[in-house]
Amino acid sequence: MAMTDQSGTVALNKPAEQQSDDAHGYYTRGENIVDGAAPTGPIKDRWTNHIFDTRLVNPANRRKLDVIIVGTGLAGGAAAATLGEAGYNVKSFCYQDSPRRAHSIAAQGGINGAKNYKEDGDSVFRLFYDTVKGGDYRSRESNVYRLAEVSASIIDQCVAQGVPFAREYGGLLDNRSFGGVQVSRTFYARGQTGQQLLIGAYQALERQVAAGTVTTYTRHDMLELVMVDGKARGIIARDLSTGEIETHLADAVVLASGGYGNVFFLSTNAMGCNVTATWRAHRKGAYMANPCYTQIHPTCIPVAGEHQSKLTLMSESLRNDGRIWVPKNADDCTKDPREIPEEDRDYYLERIYPAFGNLVPRDIASRQAKNVCDEGRGVGPKVGDFRRGVYLDFSEVIERTGEDKVREKYDNLFDMYERITGENPYEVPMRIYPAVHYVMGGLWVDYDLQSNVPGLFVTGEANFSDHGANRLGASALMQGLSDGYFVLPNTIRGYLADGPFETIDESHPAVVEARTSVEQRIETFLSINGTRSVDSFHRELGHIMWEFCGMERSEEGLRKAIDMIRELKREFWSNLRVLGSADTLNQALEKAGRVADFIELGELMCIDALNRRESCGGHFRAESQTEEGEALRHDDEFAYVAAWEFGGDEGQPVLHKEDLIYTAIEMKQRSYK
Repeated sequence: MAMTDQSGTVALNKPAEQQSDDAHGYYTRGENIVDGAAPTGPIKDRWTNHIFDTRLVNPANRRKLDVIIVGTGLAGGAAAATLGEAGYNVKSFCYQDSPRRAHSIAAQGGINGAKNYKEDGDSVFRLFYDTVKGGDYRSRESNVYRLAEVSASIIDQCVAQGVPFAREYGGLLDNRSFGGVQVSRTFYARGQTGQQLLIGAYQALERQVAAGTVTTYTRHDMLELVMVDGKARGIIARDLSTGEIETHLADAVVLASGGYGNVFFLSTNAMGCNVTATWRAHRKGAYMANPCYTQIHPTCIPVAGEHQSKLTLMSESLRNDGRIWVPKNADDCTKDPREIPEEDRDYYLERIYPAFGNLVPRDIASRQAKNVCDEGRGVGPKVGDFRRGVYLDFSEVIERTGEDKVREKYDNLFDMYERITGENPYEVPMRIYPAVHYVMGGLWVDYDLQSNVPGLFVTGEANFSDHGANRLGASALMQGLSDGYFVLPNTIRGYLADGPFETIDESHPAVVEARTSVEQRIETFLSINGTRSVDSFHRELGHIMWEFCGMERSEEGLRKAIDMIRELKREFWSNLRVLGSADTLNQALEKAGRVADFIELGELMCIDALNRRESCGGHFRAESQTEEGEALRHDDEFAYVAAWEFGGDEGQPVLHKEDLIYTAIEMKQRSYK
C-alpha cells in the first residue's frame, strides 16, 4: 500500500510471495505499498481524530494558495465551492458548456444516508457493513466507515441548499430501498436526484464565483498534468472552442473527472465521459488502482441495433416495486407478456434469493439476467444468437396501490422509457438488460485522497477508494458529495499547510515540456491521414472489452483480448484519419485523444482482470465459481488493492499490492439468500 506522508514520500515494502499468476509475462511485480495516511484506533473515532490531527492553514495563507479542480460534477463542484468559501483561489475546469452539464446530473434513483428515518434498524455501522459486503470485501474499511459516518451530514447539507427531496405526507423526508440492503436509507427526488443535487452544488459554486474565489473555465479539456520537482503543479488544457492550448499553474491539482465506463463504447455514461485526465496523470506516475473493476447495471434499456452509440439507464429504484421475470418456457419468449399466465413466469431473483428477492446487489442481478438469457429465455428482439432482455413488471404494484401512486414516484422514468422504446410501461412490462454503468477502479489515493504523486488529489468516481469490487446503488452520489463537501477540504489542508510554495511560471522547463508534448500529440493525430474514423476504433475497442472483459471473463478470453487491443493500437497510430485543424472546434480531434487513452486503459484493464483469478463483485471469472454458479472469492490470494504503475510506452505495467486488513468486520462469502 502506498504509504505517503504529508510530503508525498512513498514507503515501500518487499513483495509478498506470488501464488496464482495468470498474467505472468504481461507485467512486472513491484513493491507492496501501504496507506501511510490511514488512521488507527477504534474505527468510530478515526475520522474525527484525523481531522483534529491534520494541520490547519490560516486565512491569510489561504488567499495565497491556488488549487486547480478538474471536473464540475458532485465531487468537483462541491470541492470547488467549499475550498472557495474557505478562501483558497480555485480554478474550476470542465469540458461541458456549463458546470451544470456534468454527468452527475444523469443519476436517477437516490443518495444513501444513515438517518434511520424509517426506524427499520439502520445505523452508520449498518451502512458501513452493507457497503463493504456489497463491494465483496475489496474496499478499505476506514474509508467506507468515514463515508457512512459523513452520509447523514450530506443530507443535511443538501436540504439546507434547498434540494427538493421527496417527503412523506407529514413533511418528513421519504426513503426507499436499493439493491443489496434490507432497510430504507435512500433519499430521492423522483428519478431526478442527480440533477437536483448537482443544482445545489452548482448554486454553491456560483456563489463563490460571484465572491471572486472561484474562476470557472468551461469548454476546456485537460490534456496533460504538469509535474515540477516530483509534485503536481498544474495542467495543460485545450480550449475546445478556439483550439488554443493553455497552461494553468497552481499549488495543488484535484482531479474530479469521473469514470471511464466509455472504454466499452456502449455504456450509460454521457458520450463525452472519458479517462484522459486520470490517464495523463497515470502516465506521469500516478498509480491506477483496480482498473478491471467495472459495474454492470442490471436495469438498462436493451441494445436496439448495431449502430447504437449510447445506452439508457433505468433507475435501480424501479426494483423496489417492479418484479423481474422471464418465461419458464423458451417457446413463450415471443408472446405478448400479458398473455403469459402467472404459473408460466419465472421470478428468478425471488426464487434464487428469497431474503433479498429483486433487491439483490447489482452484480448478482446482472449476472442472473445474463444466465437466463443464455438459457434461451430472454425476451425482446434477438441480438446475435440470443434475446437480450428480461421483464421488469409493475402490474402488481399498479393493481395494489393504483397508477397515480406509481406515477408520483416514477413518472419521469416511465415517460423516458416510453419515449425511447415506444412502449407504455404502465400497460406492458419494461424490458431491461445489464449494461456498463460505473467503474470502481480509478487512481490510487490514500486516506487523505492524495495520490502517490504529491499535490495530486483525486475525488469521486475518478479514484478507487470506497466501493471495492461492486458499488451499491445510491452510493455514487454519496461518495461524490462526501469527498467534495467534507473529506477533501479537511485533508488537503495537510498538504497546503506547507505553502505558499515556490512560484513557477510558463517558462519553467517542466512546464514547457508538458505543453510541447500536448502540441506534438495533436499534430500527430492530424498528420496520420489514414482511412479509419475515431469512432470506428472506439466501437471495435468497446466490442473487445464487452466480449472478453465485461460480465464474464476467462483466462483464454482475456489473453485474446490483450492481443486484439495491441493490434488495434498499432492500427490506430498508423491508420487514423482526423479531418479539420487544431485551431478551431474539432470534435474528431477531441475524440482521438480520448480513444487513444481508452485503448491503453483497455489493455491494462485486461491485464488486471487476467491477474485476478477470482470472482468478486462485478468481476466474474469463469474459472472461479461455486457449484451453484455463484462468485467465488479467494481471500488468501487476492485481498489486496492492485495499484498499477505506468511502465513506459515500451515497458510493462508494474503491479504494487496494498493488503486489505479488516479489524471491525469479518470477511465472509456473500449470501443474499
